[in-house]
Amino acid sequence: MAPETPLEITVSDLLALKNENSVHTLLDVRELQEIAVCRLDPCLHIPMPDVPASVDQLPSDRPLVVFCNHGMRSAQVVAWLRHNGFDNAIDLQGGIDRWALEIDPTMPTY
Repeated sequence: MAPETPLEITVSDLLALKNENSVHTLLDVRELQEIAVCRLDPCLHIPMPDVPASVDQLPSDRPLVVFCNHGMRSAQVVAWLRHNGFDNAIDLQGGIDRWALEIDPTMPTY
């Protein structure tokens, strides 16, 4: 992935990626009880503490959009991934909560 990959993406930009059928992977780093409330599909679910042991499951050849509830954990995961060679990792600004507020108001929040 080119080094000019942005560190963050807005929910509007993610919606555009999805609508354009652009190849990308969503990585949800929330816990199972959070996913039970709401989710974005399709996505790869790896809770934040398990990411270091699961890097073999992560693509490096396309945008890897990482999200959590509000963006705090995902920002930490993106920083760690980028430090470990995943220049394609991108943080979803505001997380799934922002997605619910701006894109899908029918989605439950917590």
